[in-house]
Amino acid sequence: MSFYVVIPARYASTRLPAKPLRDIAGKPMIQHVYERACESEAKEVIIATDDERIADLARSFGARVSMTSKDHPSGTDRLQEVASQLGLAHDDIVVNVQGDEPLIPAAVINQVAANLASAAHASVATLSEPIHARSDFENPNIVKVVADKNGRALYFSRAAIPWPREHFAGEDKTSLPDNFVFQRHIGIYAYRVSLLNEFVHWSVAPIERVELLEQLRVMWNGHMIHVDQACVDVPGGVDTEADLARVKAILETAS
Repeated sequence: MSFYVVIPARYASTRLPAKPLRDIAGKPMIQHVYERACESEAKEVIIATDDERIADLARSFGARVSMTSKDHPSGTDRLQEVASQLGLAHDDIVVNVQGDEPLIPAAVINQVAANLASAAHASVATLSEPIHARSDFENPNIVKVVADKNGRALYFSRAAIPWPREHFAGEDKTSLPDNFVFQRHIGIYAYRVSLLNEFVHWSVAPIERVELLEQLRVMWNGHMIHVDQACVDVPGGVDTEADLARVKAILETAS
């Protein structure tokens, strides 16, 4: 199996400005992400950015950099530009690893790429993990996914799905039923290049506009997304100062 990893990295961030450059245990965040991705079986790891500050820093620690347009409306559009720059074939696989995931295990990068390679009818593959707390289940910032028995995604939503009506109608109002494994979506994706080439020509889907979930555009246009439970725990990424402090504590303790 052969695949590429692309790490989109933007300088601007509403909640955490200059996020890719933030120091964590003596290294910028983007370097931690790059090093984790290089531990995978990827044929090549590329950092995609529209900012010269990020590009210069990435080159300083030996990363290959792809300069991309500042006008991309989504990370998927940025990936497609990188695939085009590299001259990748339609059936090549590209894994999108977010630039704010300094703790991402290489095992899940390999897993999502292998899942797509073996799922002949899928255009995209992604991962999930179990939800254990009702508060997480009902949190709209935690995206839920429901898949069929073959791992084909049926729907992604910020809503609490599937809704355990009988359980919540009973006396226990705080826990989740133990006869079903509810799944939280993990935002790592493997794409076939052919899907990326189609995606950039699609308009925003109505369900995507309502949920603000880009992957729904893929399903709206009739493509299959394969979902599997992650083979190892995936620590959360960095969106806020609190997240940054948490990750710093982990990596500084480990170093």
